[in-house]
Amino acid sequence: MSQPRLSSGLVLIMAFATGASVANLWYNQPLLTLMSRTFHVSSSTAGSISMLTQIGYAVGLIAFVPLSDLVERKKLILILLGIIALVSLTVAASPAFWWLAASSFLLGVVTVVPQIIIPVAADLADSRSRGRVVGIVMSGLLIGILGARTASGLIGGALGWRAVFVFGAMVMALLTILIQFTFPIAPPHGRHDTYFGVIRSIVPIMRQEPELNRASITGGALFGAFNIFWTTLTFRLGTAPYHYNASVIGLFGLLGVAGASVAPLAGRLADRRDPRVTVTYSIVFTIAAFIWLAPLNGSLWALITGIVLLDLGVQSGQISNQSRIYALRPDARARLNTVYMGSYFIGGSLGAGIGSWAWGHWAWTGVTITGLAFLTVAAAVHLHSLRKNPLTRKLA
Repeated sequence: MSQPRLSSGLVLIMAFATGASVANLWYNQPLLTLMSRTFHVSSSTAGSISMLTQIGYAVGLIAFVPLSDLVERKKLILILLGIIALVSLTVAASPAFWWLAASSFLLGVVTVVPQIIIPVAADLADSRSRGRVVGIVMSGLLIGILGARTASGLIGGALGWRAVFVFGAMVMALLTILIQFTFPIAPPHGRHDTYFGVIRSIVPIMRQEPELNRASITGGALFGAFNIFWTTLTFRLGTAPYHYNASVIGLFGLLGVAGASVAPLAGRLADRRDPRVTVTYSIVFTIAAFIWLAPLNGSLWALITGIVLLDLGVQSGQISNQSRIYALRPDARARLNTVYMGSYFIGGSLGAGIGSWAWGHWAWTGVTITGLAFLTVAAAVHLHSLRKNPLTRKLA
């Protein structure tokens, strides 16, 4: 079967679909205070909703994404979108906190559509433009993350947090129709006959590709720091001197547009040189953001500056790491993505959980120390990669 043509319009549709679907993971962050009031739980307990959603996402990556090397991917995407819509309605109907926690975990499990779309885009792009294409699609993903926080805050502030998940279900229904009529048939190119054959093949890939493991740990630690900040920011903005409501807190997501705008640039740089150069900058920017905000988190202008710096760092590192791993094994991009994004969201879920705990015990000082601890891990593993494969050598 000949490879479908990757037009500019199709790239933009992929970017939109990636952003609209990933939004389901992030709707809950500006709503944590509202949820804690509904179910009469503490802020640290409410923060576990964000953690459970992302643990679920990591589980879903292992359970569903390897299927993209085995089954036709458009059909898989459509099935998952339908399930996401149903689970979103289950979240909205939660009668008790345990129900909210369980359904949020399940929502994370099935919201893996972005990590099926991105390897499809990488497959359809040629080697000279792959970083640029992945960067554009990832821009959609990043804008979806930011837009989710903003839309969630505005809808939740006006209509309550349950209305946000009804809105999410409606978006998934419309997205199903769009993909049905615009996406090409995307057959798998894996050579495995069974699902468990695909799963078993992941471990040998991890043994054969140590650079995949290093990129995965670095990315997971960066995303952990990112989630430490964004999960606890909801609580920080609800206290003195801010006392903001959910609608205003959601608007802070728009500040990360700078992070989304850097994605295509990071992708182009990854096409031209070793992507680890950009990863180095991303770690430096993210560390600088936490150090900057340690004494200045009570100042609005300083908080805004720190958010922009943090998002620039983490998002450029994400694009560069994905471009880096896709070059390793073109025949197994879905499984490479499973390892990388699984590690990424395990790191993110740990960040959300530990960050909420640190906030509950030591407020912003705990948040800063925890974030810098995650970034120390990222820097150490990244330096190890540079020692093992100097920048003068091109990675396979």
